[in-house]
Amino acid sequence: MPLFWKPYKSDVTTFIEQLKARRPTLEAEQQAGRALLWDKPIDREAQAEYRAARVPQQPYVYQNSGH
Repeated sequence: MPLFWKPYKSDVTTFIEQLKARRPTLEAEQQAGRALLWDKPIDREAQAEYRAARVPQQPYVYQNSGH
């Protein structure tokens, strides 16, 4: 290993580090966006009702029943 060896850093990693340096609030914005769209409370009762009302699918969906 040479004396002045520098660890490899990909272009993508460099880009992300520069982006975070330019916009320090980026991660907080991402987390707020995720919370807005994905982090929702789960209604366990509604989920149980959906599972109970589910109709089993035929093994081969394109086959007509009885023909």
